[in-house]
Amino acid sequence: MSLELKQHLKMTQQLVMTPQLQQAIKLLQLSRMELVDLIRTEMTENPLLEDPAEGEEESRAEGASPAEQAQLDAEPQHKDAEKSEEVKGEEGANEIDWDQYLDHYQLQGHTAPSNRGLTDEELPGYEATLTKKTDLVDHLVWQLRLSNLTPEEERVAMLVIGNLDDDGYFKMPAVEGESEESMTRDPLVRVAFEAGAGVEFAERVLKKVQSLDPLGVAARDLRECLLIQVRQLNADTPEIVAIIERHLKHLESKNYAAIAKDLKISIDEVVKAVKVISRLEPKPGRAYSGEEAQYITPDVYVHKMGDKYVTVLNDDGLSKLRISGMYRAALKNGQAGEAKEYIQEKLRSAVWLIRSIHQRQRTIYKVTDSIVKFQRDFLDKGIAYLRPLILRDVAEDIGMHESTVSRVTTNKYVHTPQGIYELKFFFNSAINRTGGDEIASEAVKNHIKRIVAAEDPKHPHSDQRIVEILKDQGIEIARRTVAKYREVLGILPSSKRKKYF
Repeated sequence: MSLELKQHLKMTQQLVMTPQLQQAIKLLQLSRMELVDLIRTEMTENPLLEDPAEGEEESRAEGASPAEQAQLDAEPQHKDAEKSEEVKGEEGANEIDWDQYLDHYQLQGHTAPSNRGLTDEELPGYEATLTKKTDLVDHLVWQLRLSNLTPEEERVAMLVIGNLDDDGYFKMPAVEGESEESMTRDPLVRVAFEAGAGVEFAERVLKKVQSLDPLGVAARDLRECLLIQVRQLNADTPEIVAIIERHLKHLESKNYAAIAKDLKISIDEVVKAVKVISRLEPKPGRAYSGEEAQYITPDVYVHKMGDKYVTVLNDDGLSKLRISGMYRAALKNGQAGEAKEYIQEKLRSAVWLIRSIHQRQRTIYKVTDSIVKFQRDFLDKGIAYLRPLILRDVAEDIGMHESTVSRVTTNKYVHTPQGIYELKFFFNSAINRTGGDEIASEAVKNHIKRIVAAEDPKHPHSDQRIVEILKDQGIEIARRTVAKYREVLGILPSSKRKKYF
């Protein structure tokens, strides 16, 4: 047996995930806020990137007016750019002819319509800007300062306040290695131990904290929370106290007959007591939650102009990146010197970032424009006319892969005449109609929501009754599907929707 070396030529095709391709895919998946953060980070780390708005003075210094500069920015020269990416001799291998590239390639604009440059007089003024609201701890501490507590009392009170959860309940966090028995123990015991005080002393301080605003704060469970409120409101009648102490489960299921039987009172008396309890706050800390409302900024707008719908990208708030004029001049004039290699690297990175952002914006535009074609009835008439749609339909329409459509519809929002929706909202499975055609699952959910909203609160529809109503409307659907959709919509079962008053 002999060993020998041989050479073979073989042609194969394979997808190579270059860093540039990975960056483009990553940008597709980012939400608008994540994209804004990424652009800010890149502008901080890459000195060749700049925002034309910030470089306006530089444009004037070069002799171009803002209007002329905007006109130049609005004329992409993609073909010239491709021609200019030439490879030089052996010394300049992998080096792009940046002189021609930067002269002819428009780095800022994209071909899809956008709202950049439009003024919006309806934006809120500076005086309408929200500030950070006071949280629960700050609110309670402020009241403690006015309560003339002794240093020992204040120490216990601060420990109690420091162990309130978001709902305002007094709960100690679990300690590693702690047994289940000790975890369920009264949290006041641990607070008393940490403060070096007796349990009775800590209990008195806890009562003082529980007397603060909001009513029911620092309770250890729901029963204590509700009892604190009815006592402070002087509504602690024997019936109300008994219902809170012994019948919370029956209260939740609205089994008023069981409550009346146990307390030996009439249903009317139970209903009267329940009316008072229903006005109490089961989560006292809710109003002081640190969670702020998240306002959605659409990535794209769909406007109706005459009989047509026009898709316009929302570029407000996105920096319109371009290459720094100073570094462009340094490369053109050969002034880069020893820093040329560094500038070339940063320049290549900047160009790919700008290209990827443009590609992302064009893809969002194409996908949205395609959705508009498929969902014209929804835009005209509302959610009841939403048609079934799958990713493949849009992918084939715009000539892209389904995975690309999936990425670009995640965490991207569109403003339509019917409201703001995530792009994924428009993709729905099909539910059969009696006549043989189909209806989107989201449209069915909307039908269920309307049926429940129109029902008699004292005689709510069962899931089976909803099935029958939908069948009368030409929609064939199983009872278990109605139950699933009802849960998704956050609608309670009929037994818990029933109202007695």
